[in-house]
Parts: sequence; structure tokens; C-alpha cells
Amino acid sequence: MENQSNVTEFVFLGMWKNKQIELLFCFLFLLCYLAILMGNFIILHTITCSHLIKQPMYYLLCHLSLMDLSFTTTVVPRLIRDLASERKIIYFNDCMTQLFSFHLLGSAEVLILVSMAFDRYVAIVKPLHYMVIMNRQRCNMLIVVAWSVGFWHSTTLLLMVLHLPFCGPNQINHYMCDVNPLLKLVCKDIHIVNILAIVNSGIVLIVVFLVLVASYINILYHLRTHSSAGRRKALSTCSSHIMVVVLFFVPCIYTYTSPAGSENKDKEISVFYTVISPMLNPLIYSLRNVEMKNAMQKVWSHMEHSK
Repeated sequence: MENQSNVTEFVFLGMWKNKQIELLFCFLFLLCYLAILMGNFIILHTITCSHLIKQPMYYLLCHLSLMDLSFTTTVVPRLIRDLASERKIIYFNDCMTQLFSFHLLGSAEVLILVSMAFDRYVAIVKPLHYMVIMNRQRCNMLIVVAWSVGFWHSTTLLLMVLHLPFCGPNQINHYMCDVNPLLKLVCKDIHIVNILAIVNSGIVLIVVFLVLVASYINILYHLRTHSSAGRRKALSTCSSHIMVVVLFFVPCIYTYTSPAGSENKDKEISVFYTVISPMLNPLIYSLRNVEMKNAMQKVWSHMEHSK
């Protein structure tokens, strides 16, 4: 990565000035990260070691858990380390790597959530054609598309940032390298770049979110024709998906539709999609899902008996 400016490292300002508060949140975020690791590993182990892996919904959920693990690992371990450190330094190349990885995994996760919504739409609106439409080949294609679009999005964002001059100010008012905090340090007019960044991330997120909302409204409309038992099961599954989508999309939209120069609470809000949402996803999908709970009991009881 060629840095054409004279900045070789950045300093994170973090979220708090008080060292005692930082140490407290260092411990809290460590607990959150351990919960993310444990929760998502349980989901992955349960699905891959049970019959659920054959079902498209759980196959996609498996990929969502893997994405949550990778997505948080690009940010949270460094955040925990920085909260315990006096100076929060990141080298330019490491900063660009974090920016690329974060947006690659984040945008791939967005498209996996879209794939999961499409899966529920087909299951409820076209139940007789479900296994034909959502076969394993189609699921794999959706995963490949998610990674491909994620790679395209993060590459264009990275190339845009790499061509900007950083001439002196190197203090990032955030706890990670993201596009808006970095744009505030650029020593040239960023009006056009700001618009491109908002279109690349913010507008796309709004469009995807509206498509998801429309699909779930359509699903709820078609549930009228189902039996009461089928309606309850479908509502339980869809409500879990809707909770995850809202927890992830609403904070993201707030962050990425704001211009880089504006004073907002983006670093506080970003905690929702970098820490809170990945931590709650396993709870939402396991505690609200009878099939998942039954599979967990079978898998873990089998492990106990095999010891």
C-alpha cells in the first residue's frame, strides 16, 4: 500500500478521556468479545454437527455466525488493547488493512442477511418450490455473491482513501479506522469524496434496508393464509430476523449517511454494530428458535455421552 502523504501512523482518541472509565470498558468489552466467541462457536458447532446443516436457513445462519466472528475480530481485540494502553497508535498500512477488512466483512454480512430474508420469503410465499429454489447450489451462489460484492465495495473504498493526501493531523476521533474519521484528516476539499462515500455505503444501506422491510411486510401479508400453528412458527423465525436486521442496519445507516465533517455520535453508535449486535445474534437465533434449542440439546448431550 503506497502512502503518498507524510503520515506514517495514526493515533486513536478513543471514546473516553478518563483512564478509570477506559479500564472499566476494557473489561466490559473483553467480556462482550468472549460472549461473541462463545455464542457464535456454539451456533457453528450445533449447526455443523446436526441435521440443521442440510436446511438452507441454518446453512446461511452458519455463515452469518462465521461473519460475526470475523467482523468483530477486525475491531474488538485492538479496541480492548487500546483501552488498556496509554497511547493508541496504529500504523498507516495497518489502518488501511483494518478499513478494508471491516468493510469487506461488514458488507458481506449485509448480503448474507439479505439472503436469509430471501430464504424466509421463498419458504413462506412459495413453500411448494422452496427446496428447488433454495438448493445447496443456490445457497453457495448467494454466499459467493456476498463475498464478491463485499470485496468490490471495500476495494473501491480503500482505493478512494489511498488516493487522498494526509498532510499532518493524525489523530483519529474514533476507536477504529473507518472512512468518515479518516476523511476528517484529509488536507484538501472532500466535498465530492464525501458524496461518493455516502453513496458507496449510506445510500446502499438505506436501499437494502427498505428492500428487507418490504420483503418482511410481504411475508407478513402472506402469513394470513397459513394455519395458526404455521403462522406462529413463521412469526417466531421472522421476528428473530427482523430484530437482527434492525440492530445492525439502523446504527449503520446513521453512521454512513452522515457527512464526514458533521459532529455526530458515530463512534458511540458504531458500538452497536461492532459489538452489541454480534453478541446478541446467537441469543436471538437460539433462544427464540425451538428447532435450534432442540438441536443444541442433542449435540451437547451426545458430547457428554461420548466422553
